[in-house]
Amino acid sequence: MSDPLRGVIVCHGSLARALVDATAQISGVADALVPVSNSDCDRGSLEARVAAAVGGEPTVVFVDMASGSCLFAVLRRLRERPSVRVVTGVNLAMLVDFVFHRDLTPDEAAKRAVEIGEKAIQVPA
Repeated sequence: MSDPLRGVIVCHGSLARALVDATAQISGVADALVPVSNSDCDRGSLEARVAAAVGGEPTVVFVDMASGSCLFAVLRRLRERPSVRVVTGVNLAMLVDFVFHRDLTPDEAAKRAVEIGEKAIQVPA
């Protein structure tokens, strides 16, 4: 059996760590996600952090915004890797679902994350 799919969260400031902690608290799954912050680093350092977090494993990388330093670092380092997929606009709902579906391929997991994340965005009546 292969290792579970890796999840890496890349965000501005301390948001990635907060999302990892909240996901673990809600799901009870503590080892599924790796946080990466852009705090206190230049572009090269951020790219290195992202590459180290992903390693050589199949991974879904969740990024906070659809532009900016976090996304640019991810795309610059990982764009050509067939076993890595990137999802922007990370939210807690998609992360909680992801930790229970790490047996999927990166493509399947990324598509599922987008579907779950979009469903979670609502204006309550």
